[in-house]
Amino acid sequence: MSKIIATGAIRGAYKIIEKADKTLQDSIKKHGAEQHIEFPNTGYYLPIIYSMTGIAVEKLSDAQKVMEEIKKLLPPIPSEKLWLPYLGGTLDAGIATIWAEEIIEVIKYLDGPPPVDGIWVGAATDVIIRERGIEFVDGTAPGFAACVGACSDSKNAVKIARELQEKNIYVFMTGSTDGKSMSEQLVEEGVELGWNTRLVPFGKDITSTIYALGFAARAALSFGGVQAGDYKRMLQYNKDRVFAFVLALGEVDEEKYANAAGAISFGFPTIADTPIPEILPRGVCTYEHVVSNIPDEEIVSRAIEVRGLKITVDKVDIPVAFGPAFEGERVRKEDTYVEFGGNRSEAVEFLHMAESSEIEDGKVEVFGPEVDDMPPDSVLPLGIEVLVYGRKMQTDFEPVMERQIHYFINYATGIFHMGQRDIIWTRFSKEAVKNGFKIKHLGTILHAKMHSTFGNIMDKIQVKIFTNPEDVAVLKQKAKGVFKLRDERLRTLTDESVDIFYSCSLCQSFAPNHVCAISPERPGLCGAYNWLDCRAAFEINPTGPNQPIKKGETLDERLGVWKGVNEFVYKISHQKLESFSAYSMMVDPMTSCGCFEVIITILPTTNGVMAVNREYSEMTPCGMKFSTIAGMVGGGIQTPGFIGVSKYFIGSKKFILADGGLKRLVWMPKQLKEEILALLESRSAEIGIPDFVSKIATEEEATTEEEVLQWIAKVNHPVIEMEPMM
Repeated sequence: MSKIIATGAIRGAYKIIEKADKTLQDSIKKHGAEQHIEFPNTGYYLPIIYSMTGIAVEKLSDAQKVMEEIKKLLPPIPSEKLWLPYLGGTLDAGIATIWAEEIIEVIKYLDGPPPVDGIWVGAATDVIIRERGIEFVDGTAPGFAACVGACSDSKNAVKIARELQEKNIYVFMTGSTDGKSMSEQLVEEGVELGWNTRLVPFGKDITSTIYALGFAARAALSFGGVQAGDYKRMLQYNKDRVFAFVLALGEVDEEKYANAAGAISFGFPTIADTPIPEILPRGVCTYEHVVSNIPDEEIVSRAIEVRGLKITVDKVDIPVAFGPAFEGERVRKEDTYVEFGGNRSEAVEFLHMAESSEIEDGKVEVFGPEVDDMPPDSVLPLGIEVLVYGRKMQTDFEPVMERQIHYFINYATGIFHMGQRDIIWTRFSKEAVKNGFKIKHLGTILHAKMHSTFGNIMDKIQVKIFTNPEDVAVLKQKAKGVFKLRDERLRTLTDESVDIFYSCSLCQSFAPNHVCAISPERPGLCGAYNWLDCRAAFEINPTGPNQPIKKGETLDERLGVWKGVNEFVYKISHQKLESFSAYSMMVDPMTSCGCFEVIITILPTTNGVMAVNREYSEMTPCGMKFSTIAGMVGGGIQTPGFIGVSKYFIGSKKFILADGGLKRLVWMPKQLKEEILALLESRSAEIGIPDFVSKIATEEEATTEEEVLQWIAKVNHPVIEMEPMM
């Protein structure tokens, strides 16, 4: 190991810890030791400290206790006599550094300068962790690059950022070089930053690097079932499952060395574009620990190699960058060259089967004006008809594939798409059109991505695009008839009408013992996969995460227990789960990974349950915030009285059916209630209580269990007359 790195890292740790100690003492003098501190909208306290020590830092006095541990961990600065050629002391200094930086950063939320300011986003909320965590789970995001410092110039910053985006890798940017950050370089070039584009500007100070490492720590806690304080498992989890690396851009000073040492403890190697000393032997990281002097044009590929990432990138023949990382880009009105749909014109997209003889694979036709035929700020109607043929193709797969049109089109940078069916909105940016993007390229994208994604079940794909009003009107009328038939088909699909459910083990990359058993009336708890999705996914990839589960003998019809399902779950959960009930939250409930949209929790004194969605960050009537409850439910464990579900499942006939169904619901956040209002009202009518929705309390009527109890008595909630849950 390099003595220069060891000495630099430890000296840097001393500097940062001294700063943290002073910042903490100044804050205590100003506010008192009992002052509450937190990263807003997260229940994981200071996630790195919490995951490694189990200490929940809620007050400045808690941070004082951690500072004592930090000072114990800090090794002496190496001298000729003390220096040893191994990483031990350096890694300790790295851990001490990132703990100290968490204290510095959380106090910024109290005393400033604010971590969330201008382009800087500060700590990720629990909502973001859930939304972005799914992408790490399903492979959409293979990893993240923690870019520390700044590139040689802004043009190189854009090149590196775009290369990482095209490989679907998140870019977490922190720190600066000579007063300039990579984030600021991208802004200079007009690049859109934010979680939606995977270009995340955490902060300009080197201490903001803890937001990237904290993201990894929270992944272990929320998805991996790692318990707070189990530092060995947390670090091992990150090495094995969170594929991240550090790009050290520009001069590496002692404080950056200290942060690199902290990242190495997570198994995240550092790749530098300057000639710093290297640490090549393997040990803590999968391969090399520090690799240096890598040219800008090679740094991304070298980093991917050193981290051991496997990247697959679809090549689509269009004149703009393409990949999932561009999905969240927005095209503002002033940047728009041409617009389709929204409230300004008719627009529809429609995918359907056709006979082989009717399709010429790869043929893309545009009927009506092209981009070349119109001036800037134009508005046109848009009709996209995708004709598909395949020997394994089924009518039920049409809506599954059709929904992907939204994602595939959004993967093109400079192209915005929203909605589906006959309620869509699309914009082309002036920059995209300047680079040569045309309407026909929508067909190029769909042909390429449909083949690469659904190649197992479709053999031919042809795309027709209409921009004449009369043609769009005809296509829309044709499509609406099919949409109606599809909706009727979905309504007839019930758990009893099928012999096979489907598994979803995508999240086992993060939660090894969890598995979803998805039925027609119970979608995956993340809300992203329903029974038809899984059925299509199995046809596409017969060895993938969506496997058929033969229900077999019914063991308990009321609870929803089948012999075949139990046998499958027992095997796939690594013999951790012997039985699960599809329709009960009290008896062997289905496990959760951490991706759930909503948690259902019993409120014992009310004889009912509450539902809380991830977006709700306040205290709930059960006395816990969402993130605290999530720690009791996630990671593949069964906790009677608690389940994770999708928002849609609340309106299902099978929602906790064995425990009384929807009539048990006594509280939910107002925002969630409004979001699924149509579902709730429809289900309320089915159970014969048309005014039931008005009887469900929100935070406006009750914030404690006692207040919920008073509310249900006031409105004569049906739960009062129901059998006891416990």
